[in-house]
Amino acid sequence: MAGTNASDQWSGSGAGPSAPLIITEDEQLLDDLLRLCAAAGAVPEVAHGIPARRGSWEAAPLVLVGDDCVPRLAGAARREGVVLVGRDLDDPDVWRRAVMIGARNVVLLPDGETWLVDRLADVVEGVGRQALTVGVIGGRGGAGASTLACALALTAARTGERTMLIDGDPLGGGLDVLLGGEQTEGLRWPAFARSRGRVGGGALEESLPELHSLRVLSWDRGDATIVPPDAMHAVLAAARRRGGTVVVDLPRRGDDATMEALRQVDVGLLVVPGDLRAVAAAHRVASMAGMVLDDLRAVVRTPCGPGLDDEEIARLLGLPLAGELPPEPGLREALTAGAPPGSSERGPLALFCGEFWAQALAGGGSVAA
Repeated sequence: MAGTNASDQWSGSGAGPSAPLIITEDEQLLDDLLRLCAAAGAVPEVAHGIPARRGSWEAAPLVLVGDDCVPRLAGAARREGVVLVGRDLDDPDVWRRAVMIGARNVVLLPDGETWLVDRLADVVEGVGRQALTVGVIGGRGGAGASTLACALALTAARTGERTMLIDGDPLGGGLDVLLGGEQTEGLRWPAFARSRGRVGGGALEESLPELHSLRVLSWDRGDATIVPPDAMHAVLAAARRRGGTVVVDLPRRGDDATMEALRQVDVGLLVVPGDLRAVAAAHRVASMAGMVLDDLRAVVRTPCGPGLDDEEIARLLGLPLAGELPPEPGLREALTAGAPPGSSERGPLALFCGEFWAQALAGGGSVAA
């Protein structure tokens, strides 16, 4: 190929050991891939036909192989992270060529651009294991879901885990208030309500208020803000990519944004006061949440009414029991004085949360029922 082209300008330019590798001689395809790299904030290494730099095929976290270069790479060493990129949506042999180079994914442009930008952005962010995400939802109004969500986040942060607390209830008054940080600088939900596509995990974390060694996404004191499902998905996905733990305080209504949040949750905790009316209300909430959440468990607030105990309430709800939560002495006074829920390390809240996280984090991100 004669003359200056895009690959001449980019090959090895600023590309470090974690740079994605592009292999193609198709100028139009290369231009498109460079555009997608720029959108993801990635600076790639570009090679013609075969990797020009020794070890770059093995070392690159992601290798994008143009369909034009498959024959030259048929004998390359097998590795993870190889993506075959083409344009012909009707090509019946594209997967056969993918097998030739050990590619587990095929992207056909322009349809696959969003997926590919996400993978490139993962490389930039150094994405590893996603955060263990726990959703807390009240079986009825005033069940104490927000209190438990705050205590779970505070306890996780106290162990040194990277922790983010997300307030999913626009009518709940704001978790930053419950944590005594309503005046702390940082962005609130209205700043993210129009988010589409991908939100950078690092940018999200750095923009939020930091309270008690955790990051908090809450609501401002203005008028109610509607968060569309796309924005809920983008924000929660960004939070999860940062790793550690994410706690989401969920509303009891089953709107589209709530259902999207539930889809991002690994473990759901349904907080149920120990009386029959609460159990009846919680049954409806459990039915709603169970439509999209596979792992939902009951947290029973004691004392229980006559003929009831924590195991019986869990049985009536058809849920596994996560545990019982006794009353927290002096909780109201502590909150009035500015102490967040769970700050008393020997109180019932902190003990429940400590046992929950000890089991969850010891399991490498899975929580046995």
